[in-house]
Amino acid sequence: MNAVDFGGLYERHAADVYRFALYLTGSRADAEEIASETFVRAWIASGAIRTQTVKAYLFSIARNLHIEGLRRRRTLGEMPADVRDRAPGPEAAAAGRDALDGVLAALQQMPEVDRAAVLMRADGLAYDEIARALGLSPAAVRVRVHRVRMKLTADGHGGVR
Repeated sequence: MNAVDFGGLYERHAADVYRFALYLTGSRADAEEIASETFVRAWIASGAIRTQTVKAYLFSIARNLHIEGLRRRRTLGEMPADVRDRAPGPEAAAAGRDALDGVLAALQQMPEVDRAAVLMRADGLAYDEIARALGLSPAAVRVRVHRVRMKLTADGHGGVR
């Protein structure tokens, strides 16, 4: 990595990458593995990392790792219907846990690219950053995020900000 403080980069983005991976996978163990591997791949990347787009770059790596994992599981057998981790954690103390569980379950039923788009947007990424990470146009990302939010609202989940 050229002139990028990797330790600082890790400290700034590790929690976001882990949270993104957790919402994609529904499993703490898988999210930890994806987050770790994301930073390993960023560390060994041959090109320079642009600090302006580093979060989208890291999310893109994490998403690709998640997709690779899904492909591996498909070749090994069917994925269980309920892939959420049931272990208690800090989220359990949050008010509205039932609502969060409902949103997460609804997100798990959506196409992966839609789920990734809405989660990236909820994490504060701009539409153009999400578009680059997902290989879509910014307009397509806006439409996908809007449709997911509308579906969640129609299903009584209140949507994702």
